[in-house]
Amino acid sequence: MPITLDELARTLRLPVLAGDVSKPVGWVHGTELADPTPFVEGGELLLTTGLTAVGEGYVERLVRAGVVGLGFGTGLGHDVVPVALVEAAERAGLGLVEVPREVPFIAISKAVSKALAADEYAALTRTSEAQRALSRAAVRAGVGGVVRRLGQWINGWVVLLDAAGEPVHAHNPRLVPDLTQPVPVRDSRPDSPRPAPARDSRPLPDLTAEAARLRTAGGLASAAFETGGWHVFLQMLGSRARGQLAVGTTAPLDAADLSIVNTAASLLTLALAQNDAVDAAQRELRSGQFRLLLAGLPVEGLPERFRVFIVDEPPDDVFWAEHEGHVVALTQETDGFGSSEVDVREVARGYREAQQAKRAGIRRFEDFAGGGVTVPDGFVDALLRPLDEESRATLRVWLAHHGAWDPAAAELGVHRHTLRNRVRKAEQALNRSMDSPGLRAELWLALNRP
Repeated sequence: MPITLDELARTLRLPVLAGDVSKPVGWVHGTELADPTPFVEGGELLLTTGLTAVGEGYVERLVRAGVVGLGFGTGLGHDVVPVALVEAAERAGLGLVEVPREVPFIAISKAVSKALAADEYAALTRTSEAQRALSRAAVRAGVGGVVRRLGQWINGWVVLLDAAGEPVHAHNPRLVPDLTQPVPVRDSRPDSPRPAPARDSRPLPDLTAEAARLRTAGGLASAAFETGGWHVFLQMLGSRARGQLAVGTTAPLDAADLSIVNTAASLLTLALAQNDAVDAAQRELRSGQFRLLLAGLPVEGLPERFRVFIVDEPPDDVFWAEHEGHVVALTQETDGFGSSEVDVREVARGYREAQQAKRAGIRRFEDFAGGGVTVPDGFVDALLRPLDEESRATLRVWLAHHGAWDPAAAELGVHRHTLRNRVRKAEQALNRSMDSPGLRAELWLALNRP
């Protein structure tokens, strides 16, 4: 932090006469102008010997311009600081210090410049150390390690949001991992003293709206706002599909903190991209292995007997692959549509059985009536060859309802007359009547073969 007017006064033994001396001094400027405000930016300590009038209006102009303090030199034009100036500074809250003649103005400028340089060097050193620590965390612990390390360096909470705005990693020294219960605060900066344990029971703010606004705002890469007593900074991670980094602190991030957060965001973007590439390669490898199994070629690491399941989500700790738009898992038991038991040489049959179970809406192939009947492929191909896909789908539903027109038409979402026309079209293609129980049985077996 820059040196405050109070610290500067104590360092150079300058008497403090009035006002607020707790503000940091951003620069020092000597002036004898009656109105120096057009030449200041705010945050300055002005030095004057009082050659011009320095009354009530003078002080008010300085305060409006953002001047943090006034150093009044004595021993030249004035032996003491005018009482009117002291009273005006006290009323306005402007920090006022006396600068005796033995303390040259240049000494004050040098002291402030030295403090600013030391502050900049400390910030640069801290930023460099943080960048090295974050890089090590990225190599050793991946995405989660970067999130934890960043939370330690900025002494605040950090949440990594996925593309949908849902938290996937979090670190918070003020709140426990479920982000609702207070725990002791510890400042983990190596160059900062560790305070006594404290508690902060404020909950993590709801980031949903701001995160969504940033995702949909074209061209914006970051946003800063205050909510629930927290200063929050949101940073997009690469493309909008990668996610967002959310950081919360009790005070606004300074330039060094922002640099550290940007470093973490870059590392997280690279790590997430690398994870995506690894996941894609692993998915392709598993898909290739499943194709080998369908061709009857063995793959290591599978149990001796298992079922083939078509599932919605890949189960943990089992072989799974993506094939023909399905997620397929090879295991004895899981949620999904499963085949009968098979071994590595029978995966193709198990996959067909799982597909049939899914089409019929049954959980296990053994529950399918007639499922154990083996129908020769040549017979099936010859019987079904004249039928197009629409005819096959229609007959499969119609036969499942035992030839009942109304429920079959309702399931297909067509009118009863449309269903009759489709069945008549199938009869013409087969050159056989659907009134034949034998034809219905043959079609049922062929259309529902494993």
